Amino acid sequence: NATDQSLILLDEVGRGTSTFDGISIAWATAEFIAKAIRARTLFATHYNELTDLSRKLDGIKNYNIVVKEWGDEIIFLRKIEEGPADKSYGIQVARLAGLPEEVVDKSKDVLKTLEKQHLGAPQMNYNQLDLFSAGREAVFNELMALDAHSLSPEELVRHIRDLQRKGRVGS
Repeated sequence: NATDQSLILLDEVGRGTSTFDGISIAWATAEFIAKAIRARTLFATHYNELTDLSRKLDGIKNYNIVVKEWGDEIIFLRKIEEGPADKSYGIQVARLAGLPEEVVDKSKDVLKTLEKQHLGAPQMNYNQLDLFSAGREAVFNELMALDAHSLSPEELVRHIRDLQRKGRVGS
């Protein structure tokens, strides 16, 4: 029911699917809104590929949150500027969210491997555990949905133990 007089707010369209499915869904959605509806739209996404739409379609502009890097840390400056983000800060945000340093360090290693290979995922050994096998994707999604800042330490530990139990059942 949206019209050119509507305000559309979209956040992470395509999340929860494979990377390429998610990018495809988000791209097609943004393109449809720009061409068919022409409504003013705020479209929040982590898919950097979508920044190309601003060069392909009139009326699409990219904005990003200004971030200051301080060593290996980031500080959000609470300022919005026009243009795409110059880089991804996902691993630093994972650290801010309270992921264990071991996970953050491993994330950096995996990222380096992916950047070297230019592939969608690292090659896995047959002996390596697939995180998403046997129903673990749901456990992973629950983990990522936890809001560590709104939970007490006791609640957070309880949630993590519950997720560990679910993960063992799924293996």
